[in-house]
Amino acid sequence: MAARELGPGERRFSPASVGADAALLVWFVFSLFPLVWMVLLALKTNAEQISTYFAFTPTLENFAIVLSDEGTRLTSVNFTQAIFTSVVYCVGAVIVSLVIGIPAAYAAGRWQYRGSNDVMFTILSFRFAPELMVIVPLFVIYNQIGLFDTNVGMIWVLQLVTMPLIVWILRSYFQDMPAELEQAALLDGYTRRRAFVMVALPLVRPGIAAAALLAFIFAWNNYVFPLILTGSQHTPVTVAVTRFLGGGGQAYYNLTAAAALIAALPPLLVALSIQRYLVRGLSFGAVKA
Repeated sequence: MAARELGPGERRFSPASVGADAALLVWFVFSLFPLVWMVLLALKTNAEQISTYFAFTPTLENFAIVLSDEGTRLTSVNFTQAIFTSVVYCVGAVIVSLVIGIPAAYAAGRWQYRGSNDVMFTILSFRFAPELMVIVPLFVIYNQIGLFDTNVGMIWVLQLVTMPLIVWILRSYFQDMPAELEQAALLDGYTRRRAFVMVALPLVRPGIAAAALLAFIFAWNNYVFPLILTGSQHTPVTVAVTRFLGGGGQAYYNLTAAAALIAALPPLLVALSIQRYLVRGLSFGAVKA
């Protein structure tokens, strides 16, 4: 007897499909469990952070402590100031990367010449090269030229993280954009620069938003560069979170979890604010006529 043809939205169940769904569910629980555990830990008191698992009385006191003077006393770092410092670092690095990276991505997507692929690979190598490989010479150079523990120094080093990402992402957008649009603008009397600004940039605006968001997240999550190249004056949030673990003294795991959840809010808010552009940017060029 022939199997019945499935209608729209229907699926045929089999041991293989059930097993695949079960494996996917296990992977899903495994992936989200650390986040759930961190939320639970952030709601526990100091006495319950190790002695209990799920049976405890939730409290929001940890979040208040992290943002208060008591948190500053425990860690010698103002966590609110650390968040603001990270925003300055990341926004500055993304702006620098966009100003330089958008024209570079346009040139890389529009013109091919001998060695162009080597140039792009060199730019990409700054992204996948281990940060520990360059941190020692950067530390020495920053101390010698006065950039250690400064806003300018951190913005400049974080653009090493964000620039390759922006160039490589936007390069594909410019490659997918029909060159005939710019050629029509040139025939109408536009200069190459004006055609780039008036024609190309508006079309890849969703891609710019998506690339900027990803670059912001990578810069926000960076830990090695701020740990080595900043001191007590300009501590970013990634370093400030670890201060609640204590330096050989008492480890406040609940405060660390609360600080980590607070630190995750700015990238989340940025993503929600540009969600419309983000969805269009990630899907741009995926469907071709």
